[in-house]
Amino acid sequence: MKRPFTIERDQLDGVIAVLRVAERRSFRAAAEELGVSPSAISQTIRGLEARLGVALLTRTTRKVGLTEAGQRFVDRARPAVAEILAAFDAAQNLGEEVTGLLRLNMPRALVHFLAEPILLEFRAAHPALQVEIFADDSLANIVAEGFDAGIRLGELLEADMVAVRLTPPFKFSVVGAPGYFARHGRPQRPEDLHRHACIGTRQSPQGPIYRWEFVDGSRAFDMAVAGPVIVNTGEMNVMAAEMGVGLAYTAAPAVQEQVAAGALEPVLEEFCPGTPGLFLYYPSRAQALPKLHAFIQFVHDKLRPGTTAYIGTRVSG
Repeated sequence: MKRPFTIERDQLDGVIAVLRVAERRSFRAAAEELGVSPSAISQTIRGLEARLGVALLTRTTRKVGLTEAGQRFVDRARPAVAEILAAFDAAQNLGEEVTGLLRLNMPRALVHFLAEPILLEFRAAHPALQVEIFADDSLANIVAEGFDAGIRLGELLEADMVAVRLTPPFKFSVVGAPGYFARHGRPQRPEDLHRHACIGTRQSPQGPIYRWEFVDGSRAFDMAVAGPVIVNTGEMNVMAAEMGVGLAYTAAPAVQEQVAAGALEPVLEEFCPGTPGLFLYYPSRAQALPKLHAFIQFVHDKLRPGTTAYIGTRVSG
């Protein structure tokens, strides 16, 4: 039979301590972030473990890990604590200066475009605000991971999120250099790509090679491609195509200048799919936070025009 468990005074400190140690895998790093000593944070966590009757962390001289109970605890506690901290933030800052930590999750392909205006112009307008930009191509759960907002393609948005459009709809494109086509010819159908060098992309070191997506009338399908080069950024994807290494699959706006200049040429245009575009998204209950409201206004006023010109390989984060 489970023992009744009640939250006593300062018990939330132990929960936050466990979450910080789990994220940093270090008592020292977590203690520095929380502004306490490593021994204090260790004592707090031991107290929580004693009350739970189970170990949450494994400790060695070199590293800190999570037990199975600890992993379950962290998975359930992280979004709950994020909501509690957001509630404190909302109550404290309502009607006051925009302060606190604004955590943003965005695909790596957009960092080149968004980092400069966010770090310079947005920060200058709100000097009391701390901003974290986390470049991530995975489909992160921004609520569970403690982010205030994220950027993602429209078709990948979760149904319960509020979305602010960043770009108009756009299509994807297969492109190659004129020299490549002179040597190897042009594919007429997606199936012809098996006879061509295709630049592969992957989102993580151990992740799969991205399967190129196409449409044929009402039928949507994807296919594996192969080639001499694999990259993990949109810039390298386009650069390799310009060098004549192979064909690249990318957002059409990302190569519009190269196509206009004749450095790249599109093929298979009738088979390339479209997307509703990019959106800033966030949980509806977070909108009241002054820091997020300020960023939404900044996005609406400053970032929306021309955003698609900076998109690299297909964004799925």
